[in-house]
Amino acid sequence: MTTQEMMKEYQDWIFKMSSYQMALSIIGIDKMTVAPVNGSAYRDERTAFLAGEMFSIETDPKMVEIVKQLKDDPEVDDDTRRAAAVYYENAVKTLCIPKDEFVAFQQLANESYDKWLEAKNKADYAVFEPYLKKVIEARKKMISDRNSDRSIYDEMLNDFEPNMNQEKYDTFFNALKERLVPLIKKVTEAKQIDNSFLFQDYDIEGQKKFMDHLLQYLHFDPEWGYQNETEHPFTSWTCENDCRTTTKYLKNNVVSAILSTVHEVGHAYYEHNIDPKYDGMILSDGVSSGMHESQSRFCENYLGRTRAFWEYNYPFLQKQFPQQLGRIDLDTFVNALNVGVPSLIRTEADELTYPMHILIRYEIEKGLFNGTISTDGLDTVWADMYEKYLGVRPSNAKEGILQDVHWSDGSFGYFPTYALGSAFAAQFMYAMRKDMDVEDALRNNRYTDCISWLKEHIQKYGFRYEADEIMKMATGEEFNVNYYLDYLEDKYTMLYHL
Repeated sequence: MTTQEMMKEYQDWIFKMSSYQMALSIIGIDKMTVAPVNGSAYRDERTAFLAGEMFSIETDPKMVEIVKQLKDDPEVDDDTRRAAAVYYENAVKTLCIPKDEFVAFQQLANESYDKWLEAKNKADYAVFEPYLKKVIEARKKMISDRNSDRSIYDEMLNDFEPNMNQEKYDTFFNALKERLVPLIKKVTEAKQIDNSFLFQDYDIEGQKKFMDHLLQYLHFDPEWGYQNETEHPFTSWTCENDCRTTTKYLKNNVVSAILSTVHEVGHAYYEHNIDPKYDGMILSDGVSSGMHESQSRFCENYLGRTRAFWEYNYPFLQKQFPQQLGRIDLDTFVNALNVGVPSLIRTEADELTYPMHILIRYEIEKGLFNGTISTDGLDTVWADMYEKYLGVRPSNAKEGILQDVHWSDGSFGYFPTYALGSAFAAQFMYAMRKDMDVEDALRNNRYTDCISWLKEHIQKYGFRYEADEIMKMATGEEFNVNYYLDYLEDKYTMLYHL
């Protein structure tokens, strides 16, 4: 078969795969937002079937051989060789799984999500535990079938962040513990900042009206983006011009939906800003979970928690809630927005304590996969770790082990990328400040100036380069965790007058 003939087969193949991916993505969005609960069994069974059909397409022996050849073919362009190499790597990981086993896991993951949601609503870990155990055992089997030289958990870590493993993450988290644990202690012992006014009764309809303003400020264009509501906020997409975000409104927490929205729109911008020539192919995905998270955490924390961001936006929030915020000045509001207080819920955590939430999940995952921790009594293990690292203890499983959705579908190895992404973002901000006046852009309704910098230096490349290559291209340096740690130390030392 000539290179031209292979390219025709390849292009038809990626179109077919992207069609299935689009369908599964939209079904998944629907499931987690507006789909009626009683239809879950019917949907789950058919979704698993569609996933199985896509599995067959992805692992078609003829196509696996074609991408194997294309990845080293000097007659094709660099982009195609890179894409073919990634497709081939993914196919090799998938080929070792029998189709019926793959479909069964998709069905299990769907059922597991349903049970997680039921368990969370009931605050009863026992409802979810049998499914968590099944998911873990299924993932162990699927990963071990790869016959990799890596351990099972290292394989999982590498799936979400290529070239990362337990040794590297241990080094990363040890650096965080060394400098952040004593800093958290100092902040906890310092004079506390009153942020109680953020947790009054804030009418949800009023929050939604402010959200209309915020989405305009963020330039989240309805021609390519759409926001909905869900139990656990997420972002999904089908192509550069169809990016879906979700948020969750809490009546007694006015900033939760705001920061969640800024975060998720950051994810959406990443996908929207990837070079459109990659649409439909694997290069249209973010390069890694850590890099994706760096974009959302950058927007949420390094932009959304700043005084300059709120110089423009706070008057609109005050106007929406004059009774709660009318007498609260800008500096008081911004200080309250940035308090460092150990808490129970990861998605509501401040910048300082957030990495500890991730550390806890990382240590639990390691234990689950090396056999030192069991799903039995895991809710108690979780509570003990929160008491150890953050000095707080959940009173029930809803605010403890059931708060996150990720384990329901077997996304083990994903959590560490949240902390890694936060650290990446600090280094990107340091580089951005060399090129532009970030504060001037934010206070003058030019939020997209910051996004344009991210697009030019990071987002447009999609999966064209590895994360470490993009870091070097964007900042001129290899990843250095000290940018993150210096940022947190400087910020909280100043905020709490340490």
